[in-house]
This record gives sequence, C-alpha cells and structure tokens, in this order.
Amino acid sequence: MSKRIDFQVDPTSYRHWRIEYDGEIASLFMDVDENGGLFDGYELKLNSYDLGVDIELADIVQRMRFEHPEVKTVVLQSGKEKVFCAGANIRMLGGAEHAHKVNFCKFTNETRNTFEAAGEESGQHYISAIRGACAGGGYELALACDYIMLTDDGSSNVALPEVPLLAVLPGTGGLTRVTDKRKVRRDLADVFCSLEEGVRGKRALKWNLVDEVLANSKFDETVKERALAFAEKSNRAPAEKGIALTPLTREIEDNGNLVYSTVEVEIDRDAGTATINITGPKSTVPQSMDELLDQGADAWILRCARELDDAILQLRLNELEIGVLLFSTQGDPEQVAAHEKLVLDNQDHWLAKEISLYWKRVLKRIDLTSRSLVALVEPGSCYAGMLAEILFSVDRSYMAEGEFEGDNRPIATLLLTDGNFGPYPMSNDLTRLQTRFLGDPAQVSMLEKMKGQLIDAEDAEEQGLVTYSFDDIDWEDEIRIFLEERSKFSPDAMTGMEANLRFAGPETMETRIFGRLTAWQNWIFQRPNAVGESGALQRYGTGVRGEYDMRRV
Repeated sequence: MSKRIDFQVDPTSYRHWRIEYDGEIASLFMDVDENGGLFDGYELKLNSYDLGVDIELADIVQRMRFEHPEVKTVVLQSGKEKVFCAGANIRMLGGAEHAHKVNFCKFTNETRNTFEAAGEESGQHYISAIRGACAGGGYELALACDYIMLTDDGSSNVALPEVPLLAVLPGTGGLTRVTDKRKVRRDLADVFCSLEEGVRGKRALKWNLVDEVLANSKFDETVKERALAFAEKSNRAPAEKGIALTPLTREIEDNGNLVYSTVEVEIDRDAGTATINITGPKSTVPQSMDELLDQGADAWILRCARELDDAILQLRLNELEIGVLLFSTQGDPEQVAAHEKLVLDNQDHWLAKEISLYWKRVLKRIDLTSRSLVALVEPGSCYAGMLAEILFSVDRSYMAEGEFEGDNRPIATLLLTDGNFGPYPMSNDLTRLQTRFLGDPAQVSMLEKMKGQLIDAEDAEEQGLVTYSFDDIDWEDEIRIFLEERSKFSPDAMTGMEANLRFAGPETMETRIFGRLTAWQNWIFQRPNAVGESGALQRYGTGVRGEYDMRRV
C-alpha cells in the first residue's frame, strides 16, 4: 500500500455513497462499490469499507455543513438489501501495513466524531436506520449517530465481533461508545462483544444497543416520522443557501512538497522533518457576513483551514518517516485577529459558526497527529487567535527574541484573542491554555487580560506561552541541536510520550477513544495473535481459527 492517498474528492466522483435531499431531510445511502477499493487485493463485499469509502464519507459530512445548511436531519441507511454494513474490510486490514491500520482507525474516528457532534454543535442530527446485518465498523457508524433504529425482521442485527473473530478491538470507538455513550451495563457489554452473531430485535433494545425496534412493515414510515421530529427540534440557524466547497488549489511537487494558496509544506527527508508554512491574510477583512458569504470558500479564514487540514492528512498517511512537523507563520497578526473576529462576533450566523467549528476540528486534528510537533515564532510571524492555538498544541515552541541582523521583518510577537479562551476546545473539553496551565488556573485569567496586545518574546516566555526564546546568535544552533536530538529517539517511544503529555486534565469519551487507539489497538495490531501468519486476521475466511499465544501480558 505505497501509492499516494488523496483526501480531495467531490460528489461527482463518489463511488460508495449517494445522497437524496428533501428540504430539511437528507437520506444518505451507503452503497459500496465492491470493485472500488483504494488498493488492489480485496473486494468491498457486503458494504464493507476501506479508507477510500471513509474519505468520501468525511467529504459528505463536511459538505453537509457548508453546502447544505438547510439540512437538519441526516438518515444514514444501506443501499443494499439484507446488509447494513459489514464494517472495515478484513482483507484490507489483513494486507495493510501496521501504520496504515492505525491511521485508518484514527481517520475513521475523526470522521465519526464530526457527525456525532453535528447535532449538538450545528443542529444537524444523524439517525441510523438499520435493516440487515450491522457488524463491527457498521455498528460503529450507527453508534456515532444521535438515534439508532433497527427493524425486527428476524435477521437484522447489531454486532461487535472483532474480539472473537479477529483478535482485535472495534477500532473506531465501539467499546467506548457502548459503555460511555449508550451506557450499556458492563456485563451485558461483555456478552455482546463476545458474540459473533450479535444481538437482534427486542434484546438489542433492552440492552440499550439501539433506541427503537420496529416491525418491518412500519419501519420506513416511522423513520420518516423520526427524521421530521429531529428536524423540528433542531436549533440550526436558518439559511437560504450554502456555499460551494470548491477544489483546493494544490500542487504536489516531485519531492513531496505541497504548495497551496495559504499553506506550503517543505520536506527534508534527510532530517526527517516537514515545515508547514502558513501565510496570513493578504486581503482586507470582509465588512459583513453577507460579504463573507459571497466570498465563500475563497475567504482566507476558510481556505486556510481547508488547506491546513489537507496538509496534515497528507503528512499523516503519505509521509510515514517524517517524524517532526515544524509550524511557521508569516503575516500580520492583527489581520489574522480581525478575520477571526468577524466569525466569532457572528456566531448566530450559520456560516460563521461552521467556520469556527471547522477550525476547532482542524486544531484537534493537529493535537491528535502522532508526530513531534514544534512551532517556530520567527520575525514576521502571525500567531494570533486560532493560529496562536497551534503554539499551544505543539510539544515545544521556540520564539525569536528581538531584531535579527539583516532581517527587516517585524520582531516576533504573538497575539491572544477571544479565540484562545473558549471556541476551540481540545478533546478533553478544556482550552489549550487551560490544559497548559492546569496547575495554575489563575494564569489563564491573567492572560485573558492581555488579549489584543502584541506580546514579544521576553513576555511570552515569562508568561509561559512559549517553551524557549533565543536571540539571533543562538537561534539556529538551538533549533538544530533540538532537531538532531529528537531524530535519535525511538518513534514508538515518542508517540507514546507525546500522546500522554498532550491531554492533561479530565478524561472524556473522546480522549478515551483516541488514547485506547494509540495504546491498546496500536499494540494489538502488532501482536502475532492478530497479524501473525497463524493469527486471526490472516486466517479470517479460511475456516481455520487463529492460533494464539495464550500468555497474558
């Protein structure tokens, strides 16, 4: 699986999904093309999926937010008879490299989190209407919806059979959502996750695995009723029209460098680093939401988010040996703050709200990226508002102190805004500053009084906003020494250390999902019991059970 994976798709290229719009209701049909796998060597039978299927789903969920703001309920259902979704394709998993397995699970988690949050955040509620077998990742799709409906036809069921069949875990938050979201009793969850055949009908309802069980004859009619009821109670702001998410401007150079309109990625393969350069706005701030609406996807604040999002995904899946991501910005921090202010001051407008929520998701994507993250605050940088959040996402930050000889750019500063005190929480439901100063909450209150001020290196280090500041004499040497040191550490140890340190504070369902993926599933995916020649993943479908090393670790 070495070919480059692209995350840019559009409705004209979908092979696995189709959508029907009817005013406030959208019907989303999963109808996977068996021959449409992202790689060779497997068929996507029984509505099973691979990363390509989920890339399309992520695109649909995103477009639903921006292109169809009139939609208040999305009904997720199967386009095939007798099967809802068989989950992640086992042949794909069996043949995939370890890194692809884990990154696949992470991306599918992020996609499910996006539509799971759509109801509460955006008033776009998802209903899962299950007819047929719903197993593994198929049930995990349903678990991320606001409401699960199951037909009682004697064969339709829900199941999480990964443990007995494959010797792995439900990889997209299945176990966590069963216990934490649906609050299924622990012993019943133990039974459920041990059954290959799953649970049907009234038992599924009694165990709280679904919200409603209906006779087949009443199913379609009742699904429509529930969809209308969810639409009626939606708090989604009214919208006459959406905006088109036009294709990104992007060039992929021969050496793997990425060039967008606001983002550039420079890869140094010898050093194992990639520098993500973000350019601040060059256009004036829209004077009203009507003007922002007219600009649509061309508006800097949305365009930058989309390009940064794509760049992070490209690096995650296509540049596995790049261990350190360095963030750099250039521009006017006050202009960044002004563009952000228009959005944050108009949260009652659907587009403003969706743009701020999109930045929230992009910043979470950065938090959850398993690479060493470093921010360089250089002369001429524009870390303000949502871009300043990157400073508080990374593992270390370095800030240039004072003027640099021969450099006529403005001295390095950073600028705090309202955006740094609430709109973009981490997976732990705290802001990045709250997480940073977990042991000193008063510091966050003090920093809030500094909003709107350009903070130089000396004050930034004093206030704990950056790790180190250096003048032009020491700058290059200190960065070089750090990068040389980092490159000598085990990437496995780095992944574990960084994931542990980034999410201080309270546990949430989201931190548990990603923490368990990073630790448990990452480990299980390397164990012979699952992936060895005689392991369950390799023997699946042969009629022969996997051979297990029975020693508990």
